[in-house]
Amino acid sequence: MRKFLLMALVCCSFLGFILSPVFGSDPFTPNGNQRKGKYLYRKYCRKCHDGSSAKELSPSSKTMADWEQVFANYQNLKCKDEWNKLKHKDLNDIFTYLHEHAYDSAQPATCG
Repeated sequence: MRKFLLMALVCCSFLGFILSPVFGSDPFTPNGNQRKGKYLYRKYCRKCHDGSSAKELSPSSKTMADWEQVFANYQNLKCKDEWNKLKHKDLNDIFTYLHEHAYDSAQPATCG
């Protein structure tokens, strides 16, 4: 009986590991590298979001909850193809920078 339970547990763990990329990626959390996030934001986001080809956007353009919604639903954005070129870790660093300097944060940032 123990052997059966152990095999079932191993199989379920393996199946969960294999299917996790299919059914969803890690959520974005504000525990990334803010400094790297600011650099990546300037490099990849500000080049369009400076008001020339896309709406001007800075960290304080949105609240923390707004940034959470944007990153949770980024597949609906016009620039989703650009987002898909970046690693999840890099996107999380950008999220951390934007979230921690949002309009309602302790340190709002007005420029990228």
